[in-house]
Amino acid sequence: MQIELTKEFIDQVKDAVDNQYSAFLKETFEDFYPTDAAEIMYELDTNECIYIINQIDEDFAAEVISYIDPVTRKGFLKNFDSEHIASYLKFIDSDDAVDIINELAVKQREEVIAHIERVNKEAAAYILELLRYEEDVAGGIMAKELIKAYIHWNVKQCIEEIRRQAENVERFYSVYVVDENEILLGIVSVKKLLLSQDYTTVKDIYDPDIICVESYRETEEVADMMEKYDLEAIPVVNVQGKLLGRITIDDVVDVIKERAERDRQAMTGISEDIEEDDNVWMLSRARLPWLVIGMLGGLLGARFIGLFEASLALVPAMAFFIPLITATGGNVGVQSSSIVVQSLASKSLMLDSLGQRLLRVLFVAVINGLVLAALVFGFNTVLGEKTNLAFVVSIALFCVVMLASLMGTITPIILDKLGINPALASGPFITTANDLLGLAVYFLVANMLLI
Repeated sequence: MQIELTKEFIDQVKDAVDNQYSAFLKETFEDFYPTDAAEIMYELDTNECIYIINQIDEDFAAEVISYIDPVTRKGFLKNFDSEHIASYLKFIDSDDAVDIINELAVKQREEVIAHIERVNKEAAAYILELLRYEEDVAGGIMAKELIKAYIHWNVKQCIEEIRRQAENVERFYSVYVVDENEILLGIVSVKKLLLSQDYTTVKDIYDPDIICVESYRETEEVADMMEKYDLEAIPVVNVQGKLLGRITIDDVVDVIKERAERDRQAMTGISEDIEEDDNVWMLSRARLPWLVIGMLGGLLGARFIGLFEASLALVPAMAFFIPLITATGGNVGVQSSSIVVQSLASKSLMLDSLGQRLLRVLFVAVINGLVLAALVFGFNTVLGEKTNLAFVVSIALFCVVMLASLMGTITPIILDKLGINPALASGPFITTANDLLGLAVYFLVANMLLI
């Protein structure tokens, strides 16, 4: 069942731990989803968490541990010996087990694998195979647990294999078909197996049209494929086409979340992957680079304004509109770049040529620029500003909107082509650039039409 974390409930759990009401804790926790049980752990201290983990069944405890975030889990597992950790890992999928093992010290990692090997050689072999893959490739997030059938088998043999493997494979949607060399040939759905006669051969009912991914492919490429083809699982093969494992949708969701987090941090000018509870030095180091760049941009803007000191002396009212010009240029640039970054992430930019996209941006910029310029002109006229100054501000604002839209569109495309995260274009980079661009346009128009 789902849980609502309240102070009263947490106090009740703490009281049960203090009084060692093990039966209550076991019954209460095992009624929850593992992910909800993991959330409760964040509200308790380490000793309380250890006591609860030791009271609940090992298979449920293993799932709870797998849902704890890696940073917290790394510290938490230091309280368990290698044999204890191994007893939990045998209950979870090989890909999750490898993630946990990678969080351990090298010596303890080897001890855990040795303990697993003593009770389940196959599981240990799976883990050792997965450990050799990097975390950011398909092989690094695949699970070895799957159900496969040989092409010469009949339906009855397939169903027997499903029954045999049911305890090891938590979720399965179909059966992968291979030849005697383990080469992936296709797929057969469970529904088709159930509707076919017992002695119908797999060769007669399998679907050879299957989407798979090589083990060396980047995880983000895998996520894009599963999203594009709306897949719940995708098989992983080596360069010879041999079936190695499968990637399920829950692993891909983690990849998508990590990518979104990186983009969000890049858009806000954070240069490293950080968490709120990281130390002060790491937090400062991640934020300072773009803050320094923004500060240098501000100093450059101040010096740029100084070049037009004579113009400001003649028409001091021009200074009132500098924040309007810079803020509008920055906002327009961020809006435009954010849309392009989103398109690049979903690959929808591939559907349009660059010329078509720029033409669309031009039309949008013209409409937005005209509306904003008209509003500013009307506002200044109502407040009694001189007509010529109001006209200059409106023309400058229109030009800034046009140029900022163009900059916001082209910059992320160029960054993407150069292999740089295009989300950088939606943060301080585009804002600082458009501030300087807006000031240049504003004073240029003023010198041409007003002074």
